[in-house]
Amino acid sequence: MAASATLHCLTGCAIGEIVGLIIGTALGLSTGWTVVIAIGLAFVFGYSLSTLPLLRAGMALGAALSLVLAADTLSIATMEVVDNAVMALIPGAMEAGLVNVVFWVGMMIALTVAFFAAYPVNRALLKRGRGHALTHAHHAATVPTGARRFIPALSPGLLVAIIVSFMLGGLLVSTAATLQ
Repeated sequence: MAASATLHCLTGCAIGEIVGLIIGTALGLSTGWTVVIAIGLAFVFGYSLSTLPLLRAGMALGAALSLVLAADTLSIATMEVVDNAVMALIPGAMEAGLVNVVFWVGMMIALTVAFFAAYPVNRALLKRGRGHALTHAHHAATVPTGARRFIPALSPGLLVAIIVSFMLGGLLVSTAATLQ
């Protein structure tokens, strides 16, 4: 369960960071502002991925968001601090941009380190009945009916596939751009 909780955070953080970089680059923002946007979006996507199963199980949006804020904030914060610290330590990674191999390799390294930093946090929270332990009790409460049955159920395997596809796709595009 700790690995699953960490994968939810990792997927949300990865999506948020990449979308934040796209927005910052498109708007011509400085690295600092781009990082602020990326961190904000990492929280938004991280919370969203944890909210979906609760909504699917029939929980009201407000209750689901309250529960997810309590359950995921420490995990996402840990992941973001570590991820951004590692990216800052890799020469040129923060300024590299989306079509640069340094960015994608740096992101892969940073997210891997962030996963291993957030995993013990999630494990400790679960042992205390906190974190994702609060949300998992609601995941399979009822069989989804009506519109709730269309809310996706994202398995840990699917989350790993999303992250790997995202990273390899970016690396492939940036490698192709350097070969031209």
